[in-house]
Amino acid sequence: MTQLRDPNRALERLATGFIFTEGPVWDHRAGELVFSDIPGDVRSRWNPVTGIRDDRRPSFKSNGLTYDTAGNLLVCHHAISTVAREAPDGTQETIASHFEGAELNSPNDIVVRSDGVVYFTDPNYGRRDGTHGIVRPQELEWQGVFRIDPDGSLHLVVPHDLFDTPNGLCFDLGEQHLYINDTAKGLIRRFEVNADGSLTNGQLFATGVMSDEVAGKPDGMKCDELGNIWVTGPGGVWVFDPAGERIDFIAVPEKVGNLTFGGPDWRTLFITATTSLYSIRVDVGPRREPYMGQP
Repeated sequence: MTQLRDPNRALERLATGFIFTEGPVWDHRAGELVFSDIPGDVRSRWNPVTGIRDDRRPSFKSNGLTYDTAGNLLVCHHAISTVAREAPDGTQETIASHFEGAELNSPNDIVVRSDGVVYFTDPNYGRRDGTHGIVRPQELEWQGVFRIDPDGSLHLVVPHDLFDTPNGLCFDLGEQHLYINDTAKGLIRRFEVNADGSLTNGQLFATGVMSDEVAGKPDGMKCDELGNIWVTGPGGVWVFDPAGERIDFIAVPEKVGNLTFGGPDWRTLFITATTSLYSIRVDVGPRREPYMGQP
């Protein structure tokens, strides 16, 4: 088995003083990490030379972040229940807000396929309390997973009763499967991705990603260049091989919300964990997502 990291490498805390960090994505053009502090209502950037600075405040309690194939930032907003496309000049355009006339719950995490199709999860965290969103009734009676096609149309892609709280999601190496985790159930499902963007055959990939003794459940999730799945879990980051066997664990001293690969060579794992931002060097890079460019 290929070594994923040197077990003697230490986790580094890059910054602290936040409330609950989330949604990290590496901006390779600027050489910076972009991430959210949901309760702080701010989106921040970490630069390896200059440190932390505000990127957008208020942020509408942004959560998940990624880039599309054109280099625009895609943002999940808890407070206003939208997905937005943000151009490099900072202007935003809402690309999803309602489904069949009902307002979305609180878009949470987001990925983009190579052809520009966008998938996102929509649990209700941003409606439960005033810390992570704004308390208000749900208009949808369930928590779903959606697809935005290039023509702007919005589609429900999994049965709405399949997940309690759909959260993190990521593609496999060939974009033939989409992994989606369920925070409440402590599991990950793997779906076949059809040519039209629909999802079928949602099989259990991993279960038991939860603990009564240690804080942490499935949340942020990424695929590496070997097809392994890195996901938040009790005590830190859990790594599963393509067969669903856990093959590694990175202990983190705070409850982890999300993670991403970044750095000049894409071999730094950045971890957002409650009040802090952490990193650790690894020996494997990410699945090449569309925004990353060529190796």
